[in-house]
Amino acid sequence: MLKIALTLGALAFAAPAGAQVPDFPSPFKTQEIATNGATIHVRVGGQGPAVVLLHGYGETGDMWAPMAADLVRDHTVVVPDLRGLGLSSKPASGFDKKTQAGDVAGVLDALKVERADLVTHDIGNMVGFAFAAQHPQRVGRFVLIDAPVPGIGPWEEILKNPLLWHFRFGGPDMERLVAGRERIYLDRFWNEFSATPARFSEASREHYAKLYALPGAMHSGFAQFAAFDQDAIDNRAYLAAGGKLAMPILALGGEKSFGTTMAAVMRSAATDVTEGVVPDSGHWIMEENPTATVAMVRAFLDKGR
Repeated sequence: MLKIALTLGALAFAAPAGAQVPDFPSPFKTQEIATNGATIHVRVGGQGPAVVLLHGYGETGDMWAPMAADLVRDHTVVVPDLRGLGLSSKPASGFDKKTQAGDVAGVLDALKVERADLVTHDIGNMVGFAFAAQHPQRVGRFVLIDAPVPGIGPWEEILKNPLLWHFRFGGPDMERLVAGRERIYLDRFWNEFSATPARFSEASREHYAKLYALPGAMHSGFAQFAAFDQDAIDNRAYLAAGGKLAMPILALGGEKSFGTTMAAVMRSAATDVTEGVVPDSGHWIMEENPTATVAMVRAFLDKGR
């Protein structure tokens, strides 16, 4: 079962002084890649085997800076912002994960990358799963971190968890309710899904809140969740047709979040799953325990070299 651990302290606002979201190291350049009806903001750096890092809700590709700094030593590292989020364009539609998998394919095509490893978190897991299902020949190894995949494994049980009410938050007034209050809405995620909210620094909160206050960003975020029903239909159809991912998979859960549930989810849809738990961490693994997260991902990816 889902193991999101909460305390009164975790529910309280915690915003100590802290460093800004770290910059990507100097080898990285940014590009705007027009593809599939969107313009995707992408950070690219390094040389060697390609690895794609996909972020989730409440953050952007900026979350991956510590991971990218490690991997760029011997990889070509590709870090997009998902459509509608960060500095990518905000199209009116296309937030089902099959369409967003097409964004990833278009980015890789533009960069002339035929095959890559995937490292994904949160909604990035869902986009990565759709990409791996559609393009298995283009994926080497696949790391999914701390979020379920619609329609896969215990999805219906996960939906019953009251902490995940935002999956169903919708209706005509949802954007009006959060307009000008983006930081308040996002603090709820950063606080409740952290084992230690103070590790998600005040500077990082300000950084992401500004990006989510950009025109169209909150609409796009809500659209990511609204597409879950279609994503579940698409993923169940893939499994019903005899599909299972065959590439090596590392399923990582935060110790105080999804934990070993991540592996249980992925064993329903993949044949080669390694289980892992990020210690001393909730959902926000790159803020709460980046050292352990980077080490576990690095060790898994290195096995494929």
